[in-house]
Amino acid sequence: MSRLNIIIRFGAMMTFILLIGPSCQKFLDIDPLFTQDAENFFENKEDFERALIGAYDLLQASYVHLWVGEIASDNSIAGGESVTDTEGLHEIDEMRHDAVNNELRDIFRWNYAGVTRANYLLEHQNKIDFEGKDMIIAEARFLRAFYYFQLVKFFGDVPLIIDKRLGIEEVRELDRTPKDQVYTQIEADLNFAVQTLDWSNIVKGKVTKGAALALLGKVQLYQNKFSEAAITLDQVIDQGPYELIDDYTQLFTVLNEGHSEVVFDIQYTGLEGGGYGCFICLEGNAAVGFHGIRNYKGPIYATGNSYNLPTADLFQAFDTGDLRRDASVLDIEAFKNAQADPSTVSYGIGAGGHTGYFNNKYIKKANELGLPDDDLTSPLNHIVIRYADVLLMAAEAHNRKSGPNDAKARDYVNEVRNRVGLDDISSSGTGLSADIWHERRLELSGEGHRFFDLVRTGEAANAISGFITNKHELFPIPQVEIDLAGGNWSQNPNY
Repeated sequence: MSRLNIIIRFGAMMTFILLIGPSCQKFLDIDPLFTQDAENFFENKEDFERALIGAYDLLQASYVHLWVGEIASDNSIAGGESVTDTEGLHEIDEMRHDAVNNELRDIFRWNYAGVTRANYLLEHQNKIDFEGKDMIIAEARFLRAFYYFQLVKFFGDVPLIIDKRLGIEEVRELDRTPKDQVYTQIEADLNFAVQTLDWSNIVKGKVTKGAALALLGKVQLYQNKFSEAAITLDQVIDQGPYELIDDYTQLFTVLNEGHSEVVFDIQYTGLEGGGYGCFICLEGNAAVGFHGIRNYKGPIYATGNSYNLPTADLFQAFDTGDLRRDASVLDIEAFKNAQADPSTVSYGIGAGGHTGYFNNKYIKKANELGLPDDDLTSPLNHIVIRYADVLLMAAEAHNRKSGPNDAKARDYVNEVRNRVGLDDISSSGTGLSADIWHERRLELSGEGHRFFDLVRTGEAANAISGFITNKHELFPIPQVEIDLAGGNWSQNPNY
């Protein structure tokens, strides 16, 4: 197990990093918290490192981002045991979600918990000096940028809090900050990280210059800053240590983790148990077990909860000869019938919906199980940004920038296609834009990008059943958070 995973588990227990000093009501989250006097902390390098690991720890909420990014799109349905099993996902699936939704509230509060843990460290960044402090500050600023990017993607304007904790009375006077200003801070944090971090880190799971550049390029792309995104992402391609791996089917396996295509991933371990009472406390990847095949018996896979089920529309979007189809989407009946004795394979169907397909990238496998309850303890890392994503983002940026470079855009797209034996594309202009977006759907399906790609490109209303323009581009601010802020925050339009 990596040093980072060991420290993350310790950091999860150090809940003083979450919150408050005893003499004033400072907070990160509304749950009951333990406290330690902040004035007696940050006295040495080890204190800063422990606080940094506390900030990393909230990355483990990423399974919810993955779920919503797929389920809100045309790529998958919620699934599960019933339509009331994780009901918030079913509401999002059917575009009937509102301001009372457990999954959306988790996204809001867990990302703000991450922001506040980073801010807690940065609030004290000038307290002492030591060798390597600039690297710690750069990692903390990357993490703050990441958490704020998730918040802006989901909710638009959000309160921007920098380098400090807030008391209860201050929160009630806090307004939502225009998203352009939040993006400005995100870019500032990432630019600092880019200038400070190295291309590699000896500690597995720590962020690098490549991760900061790739996230910066994505942030610029989401703002339609295509020329800037092209420059940023070209740096990852031209200067970084990344390359596509030869075998697409080995992208998402425990044995092949940390391969050359990983730009930024979130570390998980199967060596610690977990329970359903606190998903944010888990050290395993909850998405994997929940994506598993319900009541499964047979080879390769293991039984799970049948969430986040790919649609027939996604499966049929692939060309028959595209090996990414079966690597990404498991056709359970085709798999069963391909066995020497199909009767050795059986599975159940949940009342939350069934498509006949399962997410074959993040799926529970018999040789990748964690400790009981192994639905919650998968050791499979979540790859947040991989090199193929960088190539396709760079292709889009070059194609859509002022003075487009379609030749370079095609080169990037064709590098992705050639890896899986597909022919080159030759389109240009808006036709090339459409081809890039289609390629993103196929290459990155099941990885949590699809909904946000559809929204930022203006294609959501055409692709998502029930999507209402000028409403569903954003998710509603959770009502409980509005209430906790004294009712001063406006709700997103049409909710």
